[in-house]
Amino acid sequence: MTKRTGRCACGAVTWQTSGPVLWAGHCHCDSCRRASAAPVTSFFGVPRDRVTWTGEITDRQSSDGVHRGFCASCGSQLYYQADVWPDETHLFAATLDDHKLFEPQAHYHWAERVSWMKLADDLPKYAGSADGHDPL
Repeated sequence: MTKRTGRCACGAVTWQTSGPVLWAGHCHCDSCRRASAAPVTSFFGVPRDRVTWTGEITDRQSSDGVHRGFCASCGSQLYYQADVWPDETHLFAATLDDHKLFEPQAHYHWAERVSWMKLADDLPKYAGSADGHDPL
């Protein structure tokens, strides 16, 4: 398996995983947009027990059953964890040390996308979550 590593903006927190990538894609949900102040956020899911961390992380419950992890020093978002996926950690693709290791497979929560961002890729688009049960 490919080893993936990443870090926050200031480098105080690093992560690594050699676990399988369970899924990878772009999230358009309102919650992720507001948390990241960006029109879309790119994530990939890995087994939660296959991620190791160094540094101080601030974990915040952003909504019922959802936790987001941030670097305690610079505030960079590092992960998303949800009770509905108890065995997964969703890592922000932008924190990867080698961005070529991110291969998006789909757009998720496409129904919540911002109208002013035009995307021209041919990836599948799902109305809702990463479980892929609601394709458009």
